Amino acid sequence: MHGRPRKAPKPEDEAASSAKAQKLRALQTQFFTFHHNKIYTKEAVELSAKLLEINPESYTAWNYRKLAVEHYLNLPDCNPDSIKSVLDDELRVVENALRQNFKSYGAWHHRKWVLSKGHSSIDNELRLLDKFQKADSRNFHAWNYRRYVAESMKRSEQDELKYAEDMIYTNFSNYSAWHNRSVLLSALFEKKAGGFLLKEKVLPEEYEFIHQAIFTDPDDQSGWFYHLWLLDQTVTTDSPLLASSWPGHGSDVLLVGDRCYNGSAFSPFSALHSDSGSFPIVLYFNQPVGGVNSSTVTVECGFNKNEDLFWKPLSASNSQTARVWVAHLKVPSSDLHSTVEVSVGHSKGIISTRGFVYSHPSMFSFKVHVQPMERDSSQVSVAENISLREENFKVYGTQSEESIIDSFDQLIIKNGHETTASNWRFEALAKEIECFRELLSLVDCKIGKLTLARLLKAYDAMSYPFANKLVHSEEVLELYSDLMKLDPTHYQFYKDEHSIVLLQKVTSSKESLLQHCFQYKDSASSAICDPICLRLNNLSLSRMGAFEKLLWVQMLDLSHNELQSIEGLEAMQLLSCLSLRNNKLRSLTTLEPLRKLKSLRILDISYNQIGDQSIDTTRYVCSSPLSHSVGSELNRDETVTSDVALINNWEAFFIFKDFNLNQLDIVGNTIADEKFKSVLVKIMPKLKQLDGKLLD
Repeated sequence: MHGRPRKAPKPEDEAASSAKAQKLRALQTQFFTFHHNKIYTKEAVELSAKLLEINPESYTAWNYRKLAVEHYLNLPDCNPDSIKSVLDDELRVVENALRQNFKSYGAWHHRKWVLSKGHSSIDNELRLLDKFQKADSRNFHAWNYRRYVAESMKRSEQDELKYAEDMIYTNFSNYSAWHNRSVLLSALFEKKAGGFLLKEKVLPEEYEFIHQAIFTDPDDQSGWFYHLWLLDQTVTTDSPLLASSWPGHGSDVLLVGDRCYNGSAFSPFSALHSDSGSFPIVLYFNQPVGGVNSSTVTVECGFNKNEDLFWKPLSASNSQTARVWVAHLKVPSSDLHSTVEVSVGHSKGIISTRGFVYSHPSMFSFKVHVQPMERDSSQVSVAENISLREENFKVYGTQSEESIIDSFDQLIIKNGHETTASNWRFEALAKEIECFRELLSLVDCKIGKLTLARLLKAYDAMSYPFANKLVHSEEVLELYSDLMKLDPTHYQFYKDEHSIVLLQKVTSSKESLLQHCFQYKDSASSAICDPICLRLNNLSLSRMGAFEKLLWVQMLDLSHNELQSIEGLEAMQLLSCLSLRNNKLRSLTTLEPLRKLKSLRILDISYNQIGDQSIDTTRYVCSSPLSHSVGSELNRDETVTSDVALINNWEAFFIFKDFNLNQLDIVGNTIADEKFKSVLVKIMPKLKQLDGKLLD
């Protein structure tokens, strides 16, 4: 365990182990007899103590002793002295058990339970902890218990901070002491205690402190974990902010009824086909929040009432907090030209998952134009096959480029109040970047490269709203590429981080974004609305990101990448056409985010790995929304159980039942046999094409 090699047992050790096991079996047999018959005599309780001294991990024995204590405390002749005597005996039993194994969960929990009775002195506990922490200063059980004791004694965080500091100076490799320091500082920051009111005063000193540990032994991980916590404290703003929205501020949204409006001067960022009589308003926050409703977000327009809007979180676990919230604004079917104003947070109620209030109200406005269109029977049928292949695209025109450039800045919410507040953060990050560049010039350290990549990434993310460019993206990408070679054990982690940085680079400027914008060959097709396709294919992406800059996308090509998860794609509420062809999606579970895309009509998931594994490991090894939500929305009145084929494909049913697809490509997956395809047709009766073939 923990890298220690196993030693072959000696003959005398095996004999002793055998004798111990025989004694333990005899004690357990007698103990269970007492326990099952609810016998709490002195002899029975003493026998449980002997059992726990040999095996402190016997939860049943600890629970038995709790029952025995409750039995004694409820006797008619029970008095304060006898109560104290009974509880003191329990503390002695715990201490003896901890001497055998001071990492016993059951023993530490039992000691807390005894103290919670309120009849035992807590003054001796810190002395006891000193003994155990001298034996193993990194024992996290003892540190957890210490926090409990300190809180019970009303011992100040400052005193405990000094104790943790002394333990760190004794051993820089004491991860538990560093962790305890982060817990104590978090509490002091939250309380805004004297001397800890401003992070900008405390964190620079903490950086200097941790440098001593890191530069003393760069290969020890304890200090690096604390540095990661400091970085999080530096870059994370307490109050949540609105990062982006769709529609963007100052944009013009053109909605057409039955088919797309061609030849419009409107930006492709905001031209939208709607066959439901509504369009989404999307709010993208910089951290998960709750409390988004018609009271905290007001929408003023001349054709809809604010109270009629229902705001829904787009979360991975069906919780009531999320970074992305959406509401659908209904529009009349007749001609309309109207201004919509959206106010966020002017009434209190939006709160982050960390408990901080949305304290910087935002407002954005846009214009809505509705133009009903009649279907032209001479135009291409809705059943036309839409294929996101190379030959079907052409470079976007120069005139259209101007409309994209004009609209790019409208996507991001400007939070000017952060400029002054972030000055100390910029300075702290700049010093850390210089420090770790110096370290890497002295030693070749994997975790040092990872930390430098994180620092550069954080600096770019913080400066981007003001500089409109990512200065260090190339360097960060190079660092992650080096790490993939140097540390193949964690290749996938580095690959995912590399993918996110690459996407941030692609979406960081108008010029880089334009390189990935293409026009579909037939812009008059009625099967798609927006002829612009954002092509992020062949980029070797293993993970998606930068969604706050992609809310406008209606046609997306992610083919020929290495995606194993599409988590976060649910934020792109306008998506009507999506290609995930030739990726590494391994199960139907990974498609769950698509259930929230109500505008999706064309989907290509061909040539993935769906069905390769008989057991869906995605729900165990990946962050999969479906692992939380599948089956939770089941309507017991549905007649699914009457169809054997659907019963055997229940995951497919829950994934596809809410889809409104016209076209689906699933060929090239192990699961995609004729039997499965017939199931899909039953689940989605509106489906017009399957694997390029027209359905009856």
